[in-house]
Amino acid sequence: MLHIRTPLVLHHGLSTSERRIWLKLENLQPSGSFKLRGIGLLCEEAARAGKTEFICPSGGNAGVAVAFAAKKLGIKCSIIVPKSTPAVTREIIASLGASVTVHGAVWDEANALAQQLAKGEHVELVPAFDHPTLWRGHSTMIDEIIEEKPEFDALVTAIGGGGLLAGLMVGLDRHKRHDVDVIGCETTGSASFAAAVAAGRPVNFPLDTVCGCLAAGEVAAWPVEQIGRFRYRPAILSDAEALSGAVRFADDMRQLVEPACGVSLAVAYLNHPLIANAKDVVVIVCGGASTSASLLEGWRHDVAQAA
Repeated sequence: MLHIRTPLVLHHGLSTSERRIWLKLENLQPSGSFKLRGIGLLCEEAARAGKTEFICPSGGNAGVAVAFAAKKLGIKCSIIVPKSTPAVTREIIASLGASVTVHGAVWDEANALAQQLAKGEHVELVPAFDHPTLWRGHSTMIDEIIEEKPEFDALVTAIGGGGLLAGLMVGLDRHKRHDVDVIGCETTGSASFAAAVAAGRPVNFPLDTVCGCLAAGEVAAWPVEQIGRFRYRPAILSDAEALSGAVRFADDMRQLVEPACGVSLAVAYLNHPLIANAKDVVVIVCGGASTSASLLEGWRHDVAQAA
């Protein structure tokens, strides 16, 4: 098992006698994000099946997770990233021993190249979010949450391509927890999942957001098809609110996360109406490698300008 069990901590500043805010700190995974749960599982299974090379299209966090897993497993690894992936993330991937190829403006274009390159029976194409094994790995978050806080009644998560959401759904299904409000957070410029739910199928969504790790033009089909079985509530926030979530989290928890993670934290910081009736709210702090102190200061300036 390449991932670790992460802490579930009470945010004392946001909690009240009527409502408690719990943070599932997936940013503390060795790769910096929740991605290692599912990707680590897929890579371990691929290695046991005799695969000798991993190729992954990634906007950032999936690439770091694959590179980390490949290094641990002693397997060759190539990561295809779009131009939107920050230089700091490319450097982290390369430092783990993976080769990095920059292709296309957005993840979808990087994905197209990765699929072309992933030929041969010994090559494993590791998807960023659309694979049942990834979801099975991500679902272990729910196992851990239920062991520590079985009475939670709201779950807040960011949505990019839908892999994290799908994993949470698999876990909730396994524990028959359809009584939980699942609050899916996107920005107005990355609301591809909301658009898919409205259409009843994945659609190509025009992206325009600072949250690069939420920028999947077309989401996975399975969570769209299955979300009606859950108490799903969409939360569409602004880029400024997502940035503010990351900045405030850095200030009060002294940890760095991406704006793509800040969008879910913002639901708690804004005391969003969607959590008004909840008693125990769990926020998935999904993490992010594409973060630095200098980037944080830039976001702080942007938040001040938007205020």
